[in-house]
Amino acid sequence: MKKLPILIDCDPGHDDAVMLMLAFGSGLFDIKAITTSAGNQTQEKTLKNALKIITLMGADIPVYKGSEKPLFRELIIADYVHGEMGMDGPILPDPVLKHEPLSAVEAMAAILAESPEKITLVPTGPLTNIATFLLAYPHLKVKIERISLMGGGAFRGNITPTAEFNIYVDPEAASIVFNSGVPITMCGLDVTHKALVFQKDIELFRAIGNKSGKVVAELMDFFSIYYRRERPELEGGAALHDPCSIAWLIDPSMFISKPCFVDVEVNGTLTAGTTVVDFFDVLKKTPNVEFVYDIDRDKYINLIYDAVRVLP
Repeated sequence: MKKLPILIDCDPGHDDAVMLMLAFGSGLFDIKAITTSAGNQTQEKTLKNALKIITLMGADIPVYKGSEKPLFRELIIADYVHGEMGMDGPILPDPVLKHEPLSAVEAMAAILAESPEKITLVPTGPLTNIATFLLAYPHLKVKIERISLMGGGAFRGNITPTAEFNIYVDPEAASIVFNSGVPITMCGLDVTHKALVFQKDIELFRAIGNKSGKVVAELMDFFSIYYRRERPELEGGAALHDPCSIAWLIDPSMFISKPCFVDVEVNGTLTAGTTVVDFFDVLKKTPNVEFVYDIDRDKYINLIYDAVRVLP
């Protein structure tokens, strides 16, 4: 079976780490590169975290450093969820690889330009790198097969009442991406707050007995602290956001989605960073997004389990 060529742009991040393990451990993807964004933590820390996870997995994937801050705004980080280093909890190996000298945007351009086939982009952090690429290399947009992203939400936010963190950090970048004309799959809070990991799941990962299973369990132990304290409506579950963007590429039948028109609010006093999802087709505009809003949770956890089980 031919592997799907992808380029991952992430800000590790506990759930980004699990997303990377799913992508690599599944064996279904030709991961051309990992580029890092600033979001869950600073660029310096997310870059180091990506290199640590690659070392843990024994993967040989080039990593490129992305933007230090959003296009026009100051950086906001989520240390209140992800901790001082961005992936607090487990003790991870020191990186054996260094990041590549090219910038993330230059690397995206080179990889897409040289590829004989279209490549799917998988961004799971703020969209600064993707937007910068689209602005700098508009002629290469045709080489993007799809953007499968984690971000946004139709009916709720998590950093304001209506805005999700990734989009809120850089709404201008998100607006550029959503208005790019590239096919987009959006796994926002509507689905990721159903993609829950519970203590029973954490113990299953721990019981795998390999280093990666132990790391996933310890990542989720730490990650769950915030959710159990701040999101009691999830009944002890932690929202495993970012792996949804990979899981959808593996098995879309695991999800429920519908085509919708989506745009991003960049100016609102109360609503900046909100993804305005026309779920009920009020505007009668041509849909630009496959909007994902439900999931088979058990199938999702099993998919991640099967990927982590084959890693070191």
